[in-house]
Amino acid sequence: MSPEEIAEARRLFYSEHWKVGTISAHLGRHESAIRRAINADSFSRKGRFTPCLIDPYIGFIEETLEKYPRLRATRIHEMIVMRGYPGGIAQTRRMVRKLRPQTKKEAFLRLKTLPGEQGQVDWANFGHIMVGKAKRILSAFVMVLTWSRALHAYFTLDQKTDNFLHGHVQAFQYFGGVPRVLLYDNLKSAVIERIGKAIHFNSRLLEFSAHYRYEPRPVGIARGNEKGSVERAIRFMRDRFFAARPFRDVHDLNEQFRVWREEWAHARPCPGDKQITVAEALEKEREVLMPLPEHPFACDSIHSVRSGKTPYVHFDLNDYSIPFELVRKPLSLRATHDTIRIFDGGTEVTRHNRCYDRDQSIEIQEHISALAEFKHSARQSREMNRLFQNIPGAKRFLEQVVERGENLAAATRQLERLLDDYGTEELSVAVNEALARGTTAPSAVIQLLEQERRKNRMKPPIHVEISNDPRAQNLRVSKPKLEDYDDLAE
Repeated sequence: MSPEEIAEARRLFYSEHWKVGTISAHLGRHESAIRRAINADSFSRKGRFTPCLIDPYIGFIEETLEKYPRLRATRIHEMIVMRGYPGGIAQTRRMVRKLRPQTKKEAFLRLKTLPGEQGQVDWANFGHIMVGKAKRILSAFVMVLTWSRALHAYFTLDQKTDNFLHGHVQAFQYFGGVPRVLLYDNLKSAVIERIGKAIHFNSRLLEFSAHYRYEPRPVGIARGNEKGSVERAIRFMRDRFFAARPFRDVHDLNEQFRVWREEWAHARPCPGDKQITVAEALEKEREVLMPLPEHPFACDSIHSVRSGKTPYVHFDLNDYSIPFELVRKPLSLRATHDTIRIFDGGTEVTRHNRCYDRDQSIEIQEHISALAEFKHSARQSREMNRLFQNIPGAKRFLEQVVERGENLAAATRQLERLLDDYGTEELSVAVNEALARGTTAPSAVIQLLEQERRKNRMKPPIHVEISNDPRAQNLRVSKPKLEDYDDLAE
């Protein structure tokens, strides 16, 4: 209703004493609109008061709201129904709305800062992404310079301290300096524990702030308004950058953000001075930021690791290869956002690109090849030991094989095969005779064994090929004494 209609309705009701229906017909308005215009709820006619079903429960509702001012009307309705209330929830909602204590609205000062004085920091969660078989949290480290509203964000797959500090380093390098104060929410990367004004800072953050010479300052608990610049920047990123944006991986997302920041975010008017853009304000603020130190802070996270039987150490859902000599030895692992380095004491023994998939084996081929070669040499050593224990002349025979420049491994394998086929006594005789003749070659030993076999009219030995399974290769069967069977026959 227009102000003129409201004034006319009130005049007709209070001065001329027209009924509501008559005024409604005269002005062409609904009766409820006329009642609102004349403020009909402010008075009631004597003798026409109708009690409500909820009236007996008003005292209980007031007492409950006094103890729990923010209790929802639906819960209060359930409580009075349990106490016998027969009415519906609509009447309960109206009564709770009428009786609920009104909280005093807090007023906030508009805070202004000097150029280069303050920055604000926070994590922003952007859901999850799949990296291979691993479901990773997609987060963004966000820093905003309060005066110029210059923005830096770094997308990462976790919110650990090393990525938190690495985001600072990137932001300082982009801004070209360091603000004198950084405001933090009470996140674990900054504040470990807080009781009132007693604050226990994260030791790594204190070390980091000492390196860059700025003051870390946490805001009050549940006081997001104290760092409103970064909160608005995160909202701005969600709506203007991240919404409906396709990307291949987190590296691609970071590249797209850097382009968008220059073309859109920093091209907008500066909120503190509409006459210049954020990029122009940043250029002015760079002149008063504290200078960067000579060397950036080392943000690596350090972990103690130890491999099992295999030459791999496990870190962040994946296995990384190490030299086989370091198996079961305590090592140190230093991880950055893209690199894994493994140290034995103070010596770096290997380096890998970091993998964010899961259940993957990240290998350096030299580690695996060295282990295979060592295993082969160890197997050859075992073969030599067996020959030396069973054939007295085998050591001198193999030494002469080496002196002649022939393949030692092949000669060792041939002699071991002859030992399996002919036995200890026959092979010992053949090796000694070959040494006496000066023909130290496996072929000469084979010829002597064959001559002896034909002279004694013995059947040729049958060579049995054994599986490559190590359990079968290392199985040794002793030769039984057949004389025991002759005794049983007698």
